[in-house]
Amino acid sequence: MKRKILRKIKIQHISRVEGHAGFIGYLLDGDVPQAKIEIEEGARLIEGILIGRHFSEAPIITARICGICPVIHNLTSIKAIENALEIKVRPEVILLRKLLLAAQIIQSHTLHLFFLFLPDFLSDFQPLADPPSVESQIKKYPAQAKAALDIRNFGNKIIEIVGGRAIHPITTEIGGFKKYPKKLDLLVLYHLSGKILSEAVNLANFFKKLKYPEFYRPTNFASLHSPKEYAFYDGKIKWQTSNEKEKLYEPKIFLQQTKEIETLGEVVKRVQHNQQAYMVGALARVNDNSDQLNSQAKKIWRGLIKQPPVRNTFYNIFAQAVEVVHFIEESQKLLKKLTRTSLDNRSIKNTRFKIKPGMGLAACEAPRGTLYHAYEIDKNGLIKKCNIITPTAQFLNNIEADLKVWLKQIRRLSKKEQERKIKMLIRAYDPCITCATH
Repeated sequence: MKRKILRKIKIQHISRVEGHAGFIGYLLDGDVPQAKIEIEEGARLIEGILIGRHFSEAPIITARICGICPVIHNLTSIKAIENALEIKVRPEVILLRKLLLAAQIIQSHTLHLFFLFLPDFLSDFQPLADPPSVESQIKKYPAQAKAALDIRNFGNKIIEIVGGRAIHPITTEIGGFKKYPKKLDLLVLYHLSGKILSEAVNLANFFKKLKYPEFYRPTNFASLHSPKEYAFYDGKIKWQTSNEKEKLYEPKIFLQQTKEIETLGEVVKRVQHNQQAYMVGALARVNDNSDQLNSQAKKIWRGLIKQPPVRNTFYNIFAQAVEVVHFIEESQKLLKKLTRTSLDNRSIKNTRFKIKPGMGLAACEAPRGTLYHAYEIDKNGLIKKCNIITPTAQFLNNIEADLKVWLKQIRRLSKKEQERKIKMLIRAYDPCITCATH
């Protein structure tokens, strides 16, 4: 009887992801009995910290979950509390919030595309250290490096002008804004946006030409969807199954069928919908809503993708590049509307409201996928219950399902090459471990 050979693959640290994680997997005569992401962050207990606090503290505290995408936590928290208190905000407020969220996605995607993921492609052509030398990458692709820095700076500048500072916004509040941006600053951003859009198109075309690894696994996708726009601030949840069946849910109903699973020894809750793993993020959004992309983004996407939906996880990278173009186009539209609107603090009054008991849920699109915040508030405005479901917690199971297929595909490579390819697939998801361990 032939003896089965068990091979262990252990990666202590996966570089170039936000936070700390490792990997352990086993190959048993070509089969993969285990492929597991090991979370190395400690528990942070943000939800517990909020219990008993006044609702006004939640957007400030939850923004500290992540330094890369604090805007999305801040605004999703504000929206959930407004839903609990039945607050309807002015249209100008929604425009400014959408501009903030668009900027958040622009700056986060661009950081990931050029500085965190691109080295995986470079190492196919030349040996690079891990983490790689940023200098060698900039020297190899100077035009793309400049474009990436310009685009990130544009996103950060929007957040700084509208949110009060580039990290952890201070102008946003329940019912509106503490301070509205100056119209002149918005005009400057609008006139700059044309140059930035041109750079983003060139950068997206650069990522379009990369040779993505061949990979396929039937996957479920979930994202916000709206018939009016490429949804990222509001909408229903579009669920697209691995066999291409689609269903729309109200966010509340979707979460009723979604379960957070606590595993012994892990600080992150893993999420399943109807007991199934699924993917959220750029690829899910573009697969679900490609018809609603802005014109230049749609042209780039359709120039490469002939038969959607795409079920190769590595194309999440290309989808991010396409979304950068889309959200710069979206920023242009929003800036144009806002520069024609009176944004003086004396002319715009925040929505007045009364404190009362209530429950509120909100869903918005973070760079890495759909983010949920839910709160129950008592008659004194204190938080009784809090639940935050982050994108990374939602797609962790899907990464591991992908890795089981990927490990079979790369089983004949050397151990060093296997490790590099495993990291490459994980980084394609752009995981945020600090968000997952909130």
